[in-house]
Amino acid sequence: MFSAVVTGAGLSSRMRDDLKKSNLPIRNKLTLPLIESKDNSKTILEFTLDNVLNSGIDECFLVLGHYKDEIMDSLDEYYLNKIKIVENNPPDVGLSTSLHNGLKNLNNKFVLCVSADQPTISSTTYKNMIIAFFNCNNPDKTISFLRRRKIGHLTSPLGLGMPFVTSKNLIIPYLKDRNSNLNPILRKIFEDKVKFYAVKEQFELELVNINHYTDLQFVIKNIDLNNYFFNL
Repeated sequence: MFSAVVTGAGLSSRMRDDLKKSNLPIRNKLTLPLIESKDNSKTILEFTLDNVLNSGIDECFLVLGHYKDEIMDSLDEYYLNKIKIVENNPPDVGLSTSLHNGLKNLNNKFVLCVSADQPTISSTTYKNMIIAFFNCNNPDKTISFLRRRKIGHLTSPLGLGMPFVTSKNLIIPYLKDRNSNLNPILRKIFEDKVKFYAVKEQFELELVNINHYTDLQFVIKNIDLNNYFFNL
């Protein structure tokens, strides 16, 4: 039994600034279309949710804060029936608090943690992360994640970040009463001798972060839809 927490509570400030400078309608980046045609249309968030829901998890929590109503209004009814919404209150909190708020609701011990603006990471890669996690000697003291630098067991905390797979019992104590980015927390966990295992991406595009409008345009131009499986 496996859960997922998807964090989508940020301000999306860099994307909003880019849209404003380009005289485009200002929207939260999660609501922007990644696929748009007469046959299919999917936002960044919906694309991310498809990949998470197809990874083998049996429950998914989406953590929202800033622009919650705008984001929920952009979601197809299909996704609203598949996921559970957790709201940050107050909304102006760090990523560690968002993740903690999601993790507190889990019914399962193990969890896939994903940022909502990671639509290019395929369900195949998520499955590989889960397999690598359970193949480790002690899953209760292990975190597997998509590599940013090296592959395999890590001897350095460089390049740690979402997405990752872990036990809620491992990570919740590190997140409690913290309100910050995840990087210093993950470095602390690494210093406490928790095993970190980095999984190789399936496709090069999975390592692209969508922070700016140019990032989105690059992904739209280069994404191979044959690498993904859609629910709609």
